[in-house]
Amino acid sequence: MPYKITVLKKMENPELAEAYCYAGGSVCPCPAFQVGQEFITEYDRPANFCEWAWDDIYKYIVMFRSGGNMHDTFKWMNARDTMIACCSDGIRPVVFKIEKME
Repeated sequence: MPYKITVLKKMENPELAEAYCYAGGSVCPCPAFQVGQEFITEYDRPANFCEWAWDDIYKYIVMFRSGGNMHDTFKWMNARDTMIACCSDGIRPVVFKIEKME
C-alpha cells in the first residue's frame, strides 16, 4: 500500500541558531525540502528524501503498515489514516503530513 508524504511547513528558530550554531544565526531554512513537495513510497525512503527526516517519520509508516491507525494511537489526531510529524532538527524543522493511500 502506498503512502504520501507532503511537506506542509518549513520553520526556523533564529534565536536558537544565534545561540548554538557556528554560523552565528545565519542558518537558512532546510534546503532539502520545499513546501508542497510530495513523495510517494511503499516502504523505503523515497529518492532525495533527507535521511535524518526519514528516520524521524519512518515509525509512522511502520505503524500504518502493521495495521495501526493514528486516531487510536494518538487521540489528538482526528483521522485514522493521516499523521502530522516533523523532523528533529530543532534549528530548522520541517513538518510533514503522512497519509495512507488506498
